[in-house]
Amino acid sequence: MRINGVEIVDTFAEAFPMHGARVRVTAVNDRWARQAALAATGFATSVIGCGIEAGIEGPSPVTPDGRPGLDCLFFGMSRDALEKQLLKRIGQAIMTAPTSACFDGGLPECRDQEPASLPIGGKIRYFGDGFQASKVIDGRRFWRIPVMEGEFVIDESFATAKGVGGGNFMILATSDAAALEAAEAAVEAIATLRGVILPFPGGIVRSGSQVGSRYAFLPASTNIAFCPTIRGRVPGTVLPRGVNAVLEIVIDGLTPEVVAAATRLGVLAACRDGVVEITAGNYGGKLGKHHFHLCRLLG
Repeated sequence: MRINGVEIVDTFAEAFPMHGARVRVTAVNDRWARQAALAATGFATSVIGCGIEAGIEGPSPVTPDGRPGLDCLFFGMSRDALEKQLLKRIGQAIMTAPTSACFDGGLPECRDQEPASLPIGGKIRYFGDGFQASKVIDGRRFWRIPVMEGEFVIDESFATAKGVGGGNFMILATSDAAALEAAEAAVEAIATLRGVILPFPGGIVRSGSQVGSRYAFLPASTNIAFCPTIRGRVPGTVLPRGVNAVLEIVIDGLTPEVVAAATRLGVLAACRDGVVEITAGNYGGKLGKHHFHLCRLLG
């Protein structure tokens, strides 16, 4: 398959189940809502080294306190791992931000799953040192935690559901400038969707990884088959002639359907001048149960 002269390799992206949650951050204005959201989702590119994957989904469609808000998505390999990270990030990054509040954003996309929740506010409340107070509104419990500025309001519990992590596609280009331009276009296209995030810096990965390493102490290493500077020394290189730069888009989503939609939008946007080929990373189906076939999605 070719789109705008770019070859789409007949392969699939291999993704795996993760547990996701939507955190709704509000503040007195957009600036401080963004400051809190950026702090909470920082250093959350990959579970390999960060323990969680997270990103800002976009503006909140509605907020419980009527103030400006941003929705953030967090993904962990288990509910326990997700809970530990949310407790740290909400407690250390959102509660500390001026004028902030934190609410469960809900997961309406995941209605087909059994409901599950994490008692995030129910545990963070102890920071109030016994002066915390709760209020129930329409069956929903909120905690009011005294802080030096006033009080921090947070939901008692946050919904969680099984999502998808590790969706991906790779852009093979003639130069780093061409690869970056295509990747930026893909990120911009995917940003129109809700229920999905691109956890890496600016949504783009330059250091794509492979499972395992020649060093026993490393669980992952650089994806040598896609590194142009060593292609002459790597028997398994997959880079076509003329490819001098590769960038990857990694996608996490609340449902397989939204990851598929994001992949399609991103690949179509990336098919432009200077791009030779678009492919995807997989391990023959051994890593994850979710497979996103590029040609099927685009066909």
